[in-house]
Amino acid sequence: MLKYTKTTLKKLEELFSQMEYTIRYERGTFQSGYCIVENRRIAVINRYFDTEARINCLLEILKRLEVDPADFSEKTADFYQKIQKLSTS
Repeated sequence: MLKYTKTTLKKLEELFSQMEYTIRYERGTFQSGYCIVENRRIAVINRYFDTEARINCLLEILKRLEVDPADFSEKTADFYQKIQKLSTS
């Protein structure tokens, strides 16, 4: 089970960073709480979301992206594998 803590959020932010995505927490009227800026590797998440909602948004975005685990550091790759196992269960 994934814990909804600031540490988990930081790990997800690092994972996106290694995929060369920029995460911005901004005010917005986007329905699902996040948007992907077309062709620019920027994820914008509603800044008023709490830690759990931010994590859920990042996980939802991650499901939509093509990910190459070879691009990650060993620690981040392990975290990514853990996320993948949880999402398939």
